[in-house]
Amino acid sequence: MADPITTDATTDEPVGLTRRGLLRGGAASALGLAISGSLGGLARAGGAAAAAKPRSGVGYGPLVPDPAGRLALPPRFSYTVVAETGVTRLESGEVSPDNYDGTAAFTRTGGGSILVANHEIRPPTPDNPNPIGVPHVAGVTYDEGVHGGTTTIEVDADGNRLTEYVSLAGSSTNCAGGRTPWNTWLTCEETFTPAGATKRHGYVFEVDPYDRSANEDPTPIVALGRFEHEAVAVDPDTGQIYETEDSTNPHGLLYRWTPPVDAPPLGKGVLRSLAPDAGALEAMQAYDSSGALVPDLCVATVIGTTYDVEWVTVPDRDPDGGPDSEFIRRQFNGTWDTVTYTDKPGGDITRSRKLEGAWWGDGGAYVVASFARVSDGSEVQHDGQVWFVDPLEDTITLKLLFAYTPDDQDSDPDGPDNISVSPYGGVILAEDGEGRQHLVGATAAGETFFLARNEVGDGGGELTGPTFSADKATLFTNLFTPGHVYAITGPWRRVGRE
Repeated sequence: MADPITTDATTDEPVGLTRRGLLRGGAASALGLAISGSLGGLARAGGAAAAAKPRSGVGYGPLVPDPAGRLALPPRFSYTVVAETGVTRLESGEVSPDNYDGTAAFTRTGGGSILVANHEIRPPTPDNPNPIGVPHVAGVTYDEGVHGGTTTIEVDADGNRLTEYVSLAGSSTNCAGGRTPWNTWLTCEETFTPAGATKRHGYVFEVDPYDRSANEDPTPIVALGRFEHEAVAVDPDTGQIYETEDSTNPHGLLYRWTPPVDAPPLGKGVLRSLAPDAGALEAMQAYDSSGALVPDLCVATVIGTTYDVEWVTVPDRDPDGGPDSEFIRRQFNGTWDTVTYTDKPGGDITRSRKLEGAWWGDGGAYVVASFARVSDGSEVQHDGQVWFVDPLEDTITLKLLFAYTPDDQDSDPDGPDNISVSPYGGVILAEDGEGRQHLVGATAAGETFFLARNEVGDGGGELTGPTFSADKATLFTNLFTPGHVYAITGPWRRVGRE
């Protein structure tokens, strides 16, 4: 069991990043930690130990400021800029689009990696009146009225850019997604009715990193539901797909899709061929030890809190009706005002504010809740949670908690978003919070560290899409805006104590 760790902010190491973890037996025990810049809230909840002295050997060392003003990394680490919005060019001649987000890395024949990267392009706003959208390339454009999508980037074994091309266009607000066991990327639309759209949105699309022809005539996977998707995680044994919903008014839900028993084995292109009502789409209900329904995941304040889960059928997975049924999450009984849609968690379902990243690992699905505030209807405030859904035990367990620390925006992590499971143990989280933004590493033993820091501008732009190459030599990550894709190399190893 890991001892808690704090370090001095003057060394640019994490401050108060780690608290004593609670690990459960079996494969699901790979992560158990609490993160807080303030011991008070967690200590009162009984879920954290007192802070300890800094411990050497955790992580890769203090972050070194970047002379180029892009990305601070530990000593002996370096990066290559793989793509840059408005600077690098696509095969079709246009510049690389804005807003690189969720990404997956696949093995490239001949060495290197193939990246499929989301572009969370929203309709123009006063703050961003002219976003550089994904070009509408013939054959791979779903809706001519919107400009999100994905690009596919090939790099060599050293992370040097070889090419970048459009693999999906005409989708909107492509936020995160998930890699499939059959080596494709599921890209998620975090929107329902984008301005300018000429088709229905709020869907998941499949992108093949190897076969360009497989991406022609993009078809939404309606069976996975129509809502503000954030991310998905695919169970390689059952084909069940866990989906997060980043929504409010009311808070979003955690979904599970189960393939139909008479469907062909899931593989490339199968999902898009299924009927709109294929399989079962269900939403999660969580129950505490007394058997009471948990209305909102924010109420869990003790690491190791475990709820039993049940899954209830979604009444209409492809809604297009009145205001009470327009969104799936409104089809369940709730306590919100049906006129003003005042956001109040509740009803006969379990909700959460800001359900974000998801990643399959250790026999289950890691799911991130980015933050919760009383002002948005949450009962308890926090700066982030990581949950683990165990499909064999039918449970969901709190593995990580960021305490609410409004007075410490730079050295205390907050707002976790994208997540990936590291081949070196533990997980990697990308911040999308306040102050300077980091990649945060967490070892399997529950010790955490800063892995990278954004230094573009004031450092407040979010880092996204952390994903390792198949050979574990390169960590790819993105800066959302101004858009960058980085390939990070260095003396990777398993860090911390097991």
